[in-house]
Amino acid sequence: MSLQADLDRASALLNRGEAHQSAEICGAILAREPRNAVAAHLLGLALKEIGDLEQGAEWMRLSIRLDPNQGEFRANFGNLLRKWGKPIRAERAYRAAVELLPDHRPARTGLALTLIDLGRTAEAEEQAQILIKKSESEPDGWVTLGLALDAAGRTADAEAAYRRAIALDPAHAVARHNLGALLARLERPEASKVLDEARRLGADGYEAAFNRGHALLNEGDVAGAENEFARAVEHQPDSIDAQLILARLRFMRGDAKFARALAAASSADRDNIPLQRLLAEVMWRAGNLTAAETFLQDLLKRKGPEPQVQSLLAQVLLEQGLVREAEEQALAAVAGLPEDERAVQTLVSVLLARERAAEAAPFIAGQRQRHPQSQTWVAFEASAARSLGRDRYRELYDYERLLRVFELETPRGWSSVAELNEALKAVLAERHRFSNHPFDQTLRNGTQTPRSLLTDPDPAIRSLLQAFEGPIREYRRALGTAAGHPLSAANSGEARFTGAWSVRLHRDGFHVNHVHPDGLISSAYYVDVPVETLDAEAKSGWIKFGEPRYPIPGHAPERFVQPRPGRLVLFPSYMWHGTNAIRGADTRLCVAFDVRAGGGGAR
Repeated sequence: MSLQADLDRASALLNRGEAHQSAEICGAILAREPRNAVAAHLLGLALKEIGDLEQGAEWMRLSIRLDPNQGEFRANFGNLLRKWGKPIRAERAYRAAVELLPDHRPARTGLALTLIDLGRTAEAEEQAQILIKKSESEPDGWVTLGLALDAAGRTADAEAAYRRAIALDPAHAVARHNLGALLARLERPEASKVLDEARRLGADGYEAAFNRGHALLNEGDVAGAENEFARAVEHQPDSIDAQLILARLRFMRGDAKFARALAAASSADRDNIPLQRLLAEVMWRAGNLTAAETFLQDLLKRKGPEPQVQSLLAQVLLEQGLVREAEEQALAAVAGLPEDERAVQTLVSVLLARERAAEAAPFIAGQRQRHPQSQTWVAFEASAARSLGRDRYRELYDYERLLRVFELETPRGWSSVAELNEALKAVLAERHRFSNHPFDQTLRNGTQTPRSLLTDPDPAIRSLLQAFEGPIREYRRALGTAAGHPLSAANSGEARFTGAWSVRLHRDGFHVNHVHPDGLISSAYYVDVPVETLDAEAKSGWIKFGEPRYPIPGHAPERFVQPRPGRLVLFPSYMWHGTNAIRGADTRLCVAFDVRAGGGGAR
C-alpha cells in the first residue's frame, strides 16, 4: 500500500472515531519516515482523542517544526492546548494559524473562544465580528458573537445574536442550545421549550441536561429537574457543579439517599480530590459532622497533606466547637494556600473564636485590601474591632443609623397591606415546592423558593417588589455618601435588586448567623408570623443582629427586631444577623432581598 493510501486510511479511521487504529498506522509510517509531517500531525490528533494530551502535543509540535507553513496544523494545536487548559499557549497557536490562513474559520473561532476563556471579551467580540464580516450569512459567527457578548454580561445582545443564528439556520442545534441556556439563566419561561428543540436537533449531553435541569427547576417541575441533573451526572460523574446541585435537590425533596450519585462517583474515583472534598462537604452541610470529620481524616491519611482538605476539616471541626483542633488544620491550610480566601476566612474565624483578634487583624486587613468590595470581610473587620474595643466597630454597627424598620405602605391596586399579604401567602405556598431546606445555606428546618422572585410574573409579587422601592430610597437618603464608611461610600448610582426569595420556617426553624455577600443593603419582610412571636421574653422567630457565625466570647446579639406582618427591616449586608427558632407548629413566612447601588465601595 502506498504512503498516501496509508495516510488516507489513518485519517478516515480518525474521522470515524477509531483513534487507536489510526495511531497504529501513523506510528508505522513514522517508523519508516520519521520526518513525515502529516503522519506526525495525525498521530498527535489521534493521541488527543485517546486522551493523551501531553504526547499528542509533542507530535503536533514536531509536525509544525517539519512544516511551519501549515496553518491547519497550528489551528489543531490550538484546539489541543485549549482542551488541555492552556489558554495562553492556545491563543498563540490560533493567532499563528489565522496569520497563515486569514479565512480559516475554525482557527478564528477557536481564537475567539480562547479569548473568552481568558476574560478578554472585547477582543473575542472583535474576532467574532471578523467572522461575521467575512460571511454574514454563516450562523457560526453569530453563535461565537453571542458567546462573547454573554461572557461580557450583555445578555440582551447575546440573545439577539443567537436568534440571528437561528434565523439563518433553524436547524442549528448549538445556537438553540446556547439560547436556551441563556434563557434558563435569566429564568425566562420559554427556556425549556428552546432546549427541548435543541435536543431534538441533536444537542444532547452534559451541558444540555444541566441547562434543561435549571430551566425545569425555574418552571417548578422539580421531578423533571432532578431527572435532568441525574442525566448530567451520568454524562460527567466528576462534575462538581452537577453533583452538588443534584445532591442539594434530592436533599430538599426529602430523599434519605440524596448523595448517592456523588458517593458512587467518589468511590469509583478515590484519587479525585475535588470529588472527595465535595462528598465530605455535603456530609457536613447536611449535619453529618462526625462522618465528615472521619472521612476527611481518612483522606489525609491516604493522600498526605492537602491544604484544601485541611481547610475543610478545619471548618468541620469549628462547626463542632473543636476550636483548638480546628486551628491546627486551619494554620496548615493557610501555610499551603496563603492566597486562598476560604482558607484564610476559616483561620480568621478560629482566631476570633480563640480571642486572638490581634492575630486575626493582619489577615483581615490583607483580605480587605485584596477584596475591597467584599461584605464578608467588612463583617470580620467589625468583629475584630469589637474584640479589640476599637471605635471602628461602632462606625460599622451603628444600629440607630443603619438598622431601620419600616411599616410597608399599601401599594397601588390593593386595599391594604393585609390584602396583599393574603395574596402573597397563596402564591408563595405554590412556590415553596420542597420539604427541606437547602443544605448549603443558612436556613435550618424550613424551605426556600428555588427561583428568584425578581423574575416571577405574579401580580402580588410584582406589587411587593415595587412597594419596597420607597423604603429603599428613604434608607439610602439617610445614609449619605461619606467615603470613609463602606456602606455610604457605595451609596451612589441607581439601586438594583440582586436577589429576592422567600423563606418559610417550620417547627424549630431558624437561620444561623450570616451576612449577605452579594448585597449592599439586605432585608427581611414579614408576610405571616405565628402567635408565639408576640412573646417579647422568648423572642421566638425574632431577627437578631451582632452575633457572628461562630461564637466569639463577648459577642452576644445586640439588637432584636420583632417580626410583624407588613414590617420591612433594612440593614447593611455585612451586618451579622440570624433568627431565633420558632417552636410551635405554625410557620413563619417572609420575603428577603438584596440591593446594590451603582457606586463603588463594599458590596
